[in-house]
Amino acid sequence: MIAVDVTAGLELHGVSPPARGATDERRHQRVRVAVLGRYMLADRREYPCQTVDMSPGGVRLSCAVRGEIGERVVLYLEHIGRIEGLIARHCADGFAVQLNATPRKRDKLASQLTWLANREMLGLPEGRSHERLVPTQPGVTLRIDGHQEIKARLIDISMSGAAIACPMTLPLGTAVTVGSTPGRLVRYFEGGFGVQFLLPLSADRFHAGMTL
Repeated sequence: MIAVDVTAGLELHGVSPPARGATDERRHQRVRVAVLGRYMLADRREYPCQTVDMSPGGVRLSCAVRGEIGERVVLYLEHIGRIEGLIARHCADGFAVQLNATPRKRDKLASQLTWLANREMLGLPEGRSHERLVPTQPGVTLRIDGHQEIKARLIDISMSGAAIACPMTLPLGTAVTVGSTPGRLVRYFEGGFGVQFLLPLSADRFHAGMTL
């Protein structure tokens, strides 16, 4: 299977290159990527979201609360980081954002999108880059299926989940509350397991010492 190169404008998942004369937000090749994150509107309200498709020039979000057309929005996306732009249009399940970014930032976004698209298509392992942080207080209490409590250690954490050192063997899909953050067990590794949060952490919690 041939890897996808977003910067080269190759088609992905049936998305065709934009026609000549397309508006600015359609100048870049869009790829379908499902990335968890959060967005903050102009009044500083913050909500969870998930990307539907994205290019170096724009992103479409699936979310519950839609801002106003032309409103500034700040996004914190897993594997991408902080980006911002203006709400360009409303969609049935959210809205689309035209991104404000320098040429250098757009090049970086193109590289990140290429990696994300190839990871999904080629079955590459999940990345462990800047989006994962080592918590300042690794000790944590886990609540299993809503009742049993055990002590464990956080290895690292992201906006969407955590890697946890724990000798206990649990079935995949088990409900695990990490501190006060609910999630479910999604993978195993030697000496522990990975938990995906039911909703991504807010940017404030993610960058303020990782107290769950």
